[in-house]
Amino acid sequence: MIYLDNSATTRPHPEVIETVRRAMESYYGNPSSLHQKGVEAENVLKQARKVAAQYLGCKEGEIIFTSGGTESNNTAIKGVAFQYQNRGKHIITTQVEHPAVYDVCKQLEGFGFTVTYLPVDREGRVSVEDVKRALRPDTILVSVMHVNNELGTIQPVVEIGQWLKQFPKVLFHVDAVQGIGKVPLRLQNSGIDLLSVSAHKFYGPRGVGILYKREGLIVHPLLMGGGQEGGIRSGTENLPAIAGMAKAIRIVEELGQAEVNRLQGLHQQLRAGIARIEGCIVNTPEAGAAPHILNLSVPGVKAEVLLHALEERGFLVSTKSACSSKANEPSRVLTAAGIERDCALSSLRISLGRENTREEIAQFLMALEACVGSLRSLLKPQSAPDRRK
Repeated sequence: MIYLDNSATTRPHPEVIETVRRAMESYYGNPSSLHQKGVEAENVLKQARKVAAQYLGCKEGEIIFTSGGTESNNTAIKGVAFQYQNRGKHIITTQVEHPAVYDVCKQLEGFGFTVTYLPVDREGRVSVEDVKRALRPDTILVSVMHVNNELGTIQPVVEIGQWLKQFPKVLFHVDAVQGIGKVPLRLQNSGIDLLSVSAHKFYGPRGVGILYKREGLIVHPLLMGGGQEGGIRSGTENLPAIAGMAKAIRIVEELGQAEVNRLQGLHQQLRAGIARIEGCIVNTPEAGAAPHILNLSVPGVKAEVLLHALEERGFLVSTKSACSSKANEPSRVLTAAGIERDCALSSLRISLGRENTREEIAQFLMALEACVGSLRSLLKPQSAPDRRK
């Protein structure tokens, strides 16, 4: 099977697997314990925090280890909302956020918060001017993703962050889960106060992530207990997974820009090949998009049917976000971008990773053309039999 669903999750790198195994075997002490095994575990934790901070361009004390992107997003958004609700109860986000942001904002509306969901253009991109116009005296938080998980569109988070610097009481959160290792984003002088990361999107383990929290910023913790992670995320740290994530970060650093360029080449190969297939439409914008995500539609063909047809030929892709792919409704993200319902219902996401090759993409394009041709032929109305005698 050829795996083309790397935005849902990536296959852990063999070196990451070995790091996790070794940590489970050798560093089983509790990092909070005072004995030798506890100190050994604490040192692994400190080293992982250092690796993460250096990669993101922040201080070690600004790194909070979590269980992944969903927890990081929840902690950031709810943490700000509950901490600063006396200052204001207005939040700004977009219509194309991942459910781990969008649904959290919907939940907060039930607690009396007001949320502005900004529209996007045909490329799925929010306007900085719309962010400016939406700001109110009672706004406490702006949350905008870095890279859209369905379309691959890069949002103008740098511009938004720079503009928000003049409003120190308005905090800025960025869901950076899809961008790590593919689209550079440095935290230093970015205007970003909170940022979410998930290890399994860049060849690390599942169940571990990072919340960057700017130094000095106070947020209301969701989990209370032993006071780990600066009191923001209580609970014994998942040391093997954290060590594995640090290893994954090092691997992403080693791959560097060369890997980004390679992915971009595969992306262009995909785009050019799909353009030659009758009935296929590429939804991902040509410019200002991540190198590893391409969204396409085949109007008239149900996405699930095409997905399984491709699977029968040995290719694994996805429909919209993996977190909502079982819902029998058109993608909220594609609908918000103005893509017609028929196209949205027939959309597939192809997402690339370090193991994919040009040969695999060529094979995929052949399979896609065959599947589309076969399925579209079934949709053509059959001519009525001649009943004349």
